[in-house]
Amino acid sequence: MSETNINIRVDPILKQEAEALFKDPGLNMSAAISMFLRSAVDHDGIPFEVKRQIPNAETRAALDEYEEMKNNPDKYKRYSSFAEALNEVFADA
Repeated sequence: MSETNINIRVDPILKQEAEALFKDPGLNMSAAISMFLRSAVDHDGIPFEVKRQIPNAETRAALDEYEEMKNNPDKYKRYSSFAEALNEVFADA
């Protein structure tokens, strides 16, 4: 059977983590991707559930706070540098 090349771009850390994972059972990246593609064809779709990640309550609250700060910057203290903000944090600790 002839083969063809596929070029993909991925985050370098993700690539390293995946290579380490696949190496454990004796697979290389090509074999793992071929297995995924075969499984997708066999399932006639992506072989796992794909859905949006919904932020948890803490993350949602942080995003809401960010929007509030962005929409009303005059209500919030501003710092001229990160060091200034960090000094205030350490002073309060």
